[in-house]
Amino acid sequence: MTIVYPCMKHLFTFLLFFSLIQWSQAQTNPVLPTGKISGIVTDSSTTEAIEFASVGLIDKATGKILDGTITDSAGFFVLEHVANGTYKVGVRMVGYNDITIDPVVVSDEKNEVVLSKIQIASPTETVVVVEGKKDLITEEVDRIVYNAENDATNKGGDASDVLRKAPLLMVDMDGNLSMRGNSNVKVLINGKASALMASSVADALKQIPADQIKSVEVITSPSAKYDAEGSAGIVNIVLKKNTLQGFSLNIDASAGIRGSSLGLNGAYRTKKMGFSLGGHGRAGYNIPGSYENDQNAYDRNTGMYTRTIQQAHTQSLMGFGNYVFGWDYDIDSTNSINASVKYGLRQMNNSQSDLSSHSYQNDVLINESHRDVKTENGSQSIDANLTYTHLFKKPKKELSILGLYSRNNTNNDFTNNILNNADQSQIASRLKNQNHGYNQESTVQVDYQHPLSKNQLLEVGAKNIYRQVYSKYEYFSAVGADGDYTSFGNDSLNNTFHYNQNITAAYTSYTLNFLKNYTLKAGLRYEYTSINAQYQQNREVSIPAYGVLVPSINVSKKFENGNMIKASYNRRIQRPSMQFLNPNVQASNPFNITVGNPELRPEYSNNYELSYSSYFGRSSATLAGFMRNTEGSIQAVRDVKGDTIHTTYQNIGSEDAYGFNLFSNISISNRFTLGGGVDVYYAVLKNNNPDPFYNASNQGWVISGRINGGFEIARGWGLQWFAFYRGNQVQLQGYQTSFGMYSLNIKKDFNQKKGSIGFGAENFFTPSIRIRTQLDSPMLNQSSSNILHNMNFKINFSYRIGKMTTEKKSRKKSINNDDLKTNSDNNSQ
Repeated sequence: MTIVYPCMKHLFTFLLFFSLIQWSQAQTNPVLPTGKISGIVTDSSTTEAIEFASVGLIDKATGKILDGTITDSAGFFVLEHVANGTYKVGVRMVGYNDITIDPVVVSDEKNEVVLSKIQIASPTETVVVVEGKKDLITEEVDRIVYNAENDATNKGGDASDVLRKAPLLMVDMDGNLSMRGNSNVKVLINGKASALMASSVADALKQIPADQIKSVEVITSPSAKYDAEGSAGIVNIVLKKNTLQGFSLNIDASAGIRGSSLGLNGAYRTKKMGFSLGGHGRAGYNIPGSYENDQNAYDRNTGMYTRTIQQAHTQSLMGFGNYVFGWDYDIDSTNSINASVKYGLRQMNNSQSDLSSHSYQNDVLINESHRDVKTENGSQSIDANLTYTHLFKKPKKELSILGLYSRNNTNNDFTNNILNNADQSQIASRLKNQNHGYNQESTVQVDYQHPLSKNQLLEVGAKNIYRQVYSKYEYFSAVGADGDYTSFGNDSLNNTFHYNQNITAAYTSYTLNFLKNYTLKAGLRYEYTSINAQYQQNREVSIPAYGVLVPSINVSKKFENGNMIKASYNRRIQRPSMQFLNPNVQASNPFNITVGNPELRPEYSNNYELSYSSYFGRSSATLAGFMRNTEGSIQAVRDVKGDTIHTTYQNIGSEDAYGFNLFSNISISNRFTLGGGVDVYYAVLKNNNPDPFYNASNQGWVISGRINGGFEIARGWGLQWFAFYRGNQVQLQGYQTSFGMYSLNIKKDFNQKKGSIGFGAENFFTPSIRIRTQLDSPMLNQSSSNILHNMNFKINFSYRIGKMTTEKKSRKKSINNDDLKTNSDNNSQ
């Protein structure tokens, strides 16, 4: 009952919520025309129904689009309330040739026109460019899609640059990702989880080259088929993939004052078998900055305030590599296998030159230190997956078996060269921390879907994830510049931690299309988690197993003019990742120390959403309202010992968020497009600590927005721009100041669009950005600032070699582990 009652309570709230919406829409309808046009859209080569094809009603005389809709899972569409007249009906679907039925006559004698089966075909001619123009932002039934491959401003960047441009998402200057103010976002790559993401999303995003990203799917209300993890939602990064016949080789390069990149991607496919091999390397350099910190800490044991002032010059150097081999084989028309192996490398070196620290009590200097700090953060990851899919003769009936092995080896080390105060050219002593570890996942998943009827679909499945996490940490000290390092004899500083987690899950999902314009998708998922954690030396950890029942429900109504209203509710869970569990003491800055908590429990959240989408011509606008409440939130707990702030994590918080998102795409002409959006929410944060000294709460508005556009000049010349702004971020004990970014790119296509060369500029009016974090509580006042120099100018080049022709696309399945809280929630700082 402890599981079922909260679920039923929130489901009842959701149904009441949606009923009120429908009631509010009730009004007296005017007399409408009674004409109707219907049909079924199918693939000309396979005769399979095509879902989500766009169908438009066109005035034959003026060419103006009068109405529109999309096909359902059976390929069926209907245009109702059509006045008598002569029309054209156009059908469009990505990857297929457009088709127009002309004429289509509606009259009193023939009031209902049935177009029977409309067959559309893939292009058969040689393909050198993507056919047609694709909007940067599109909306599907259960997700919002940012088509990154059509944005030239992405050249030479990484995934964090791309995600900043997607609706509903925010990426701060450190690469931390959040959705609607919640950093508990599960990130998938081609629908698959990766151990790389489980370690650190921020670091992993830097490893994925922007040039290789086809699109970003933002899923705010995942169905029961998805893992229950990710309280904010799921972000699926879809990488570019070639499914055409023949051979191709793509070359992408970029060189700038802050970084350079080079990528080679080849593909070969003949008949039933295809291969792909790609590699991409990127380097970041010449990234200077500075760090400032002013903190006033109160020690309850001594009753003394200690003020510490710090400053340093910073420099960053980074390198990334990403290599992928893919293979797929169509055994016959109903059976297929695909597999891939991905290997990644990451190395990030950050340094603080002359980190000076001055501590005062009663305005009297009591301590002074100077040190050079170097941190090295690297990883080597491998992801291997194999998928078998069987398609039954009955359309939409499928069985798939999927397997995934993923491992990410990491090192996170720092070295402090402590300088002589009297002669800062001399090293008095050295301190070193080495933290080596890995995150390994083995996953098997079985999915089956069965169409119960033309308008009903049942999906069931099961999954098991076995995760092994390992962290070995050691501290060493040495005298002078060249003395030998000696290990600390302290179990809290030198130890090995093992954390093994097994998750077994099963789900069922039901989809119903009813009353012509309504769609219901409801599901239930159960997950059982068992954990075995232990230290190698002298410490024990006991974490009980737990189960969770996760319901989800999505209801949508499609109006006659193609507009759509959607409402959804889902309950989610967020397990802590190694970033929060790691017991290694992170003390590269001796006045701000952080240590994880291996005994953390998961968070639970309830999410409600209501959205309305309107389409007019080739333009669209969507307004979405949402509400989210989180229980057992993992939040930072700070204590002061002497002049040092100690931070760890506990499940003591609650978070509520209420807000809306508005985004739009406007096609001003065939050559000029404009898009953008605004995200607004009100955050309420509490840590519920019973001790008044540690109790904290905060609330306030957070506003962010983005705008992008493109203009085709002439003769292959094009211009694209992007700008992003995030207002002050509300945090539990303070706030973080606003920041903005912008870019401009001009390019020239040549040789029948096989190649392009361009010039890009980023933040060219603001050579540096200052981001300040302010924390206030009874025990501390802290103001810290990072100044980043991120103005950049770059040259981009790409060229495509080879000749490809289209082929029938087979349905593929993918595996995904939607799990783990991986980014520190900005709201819990």
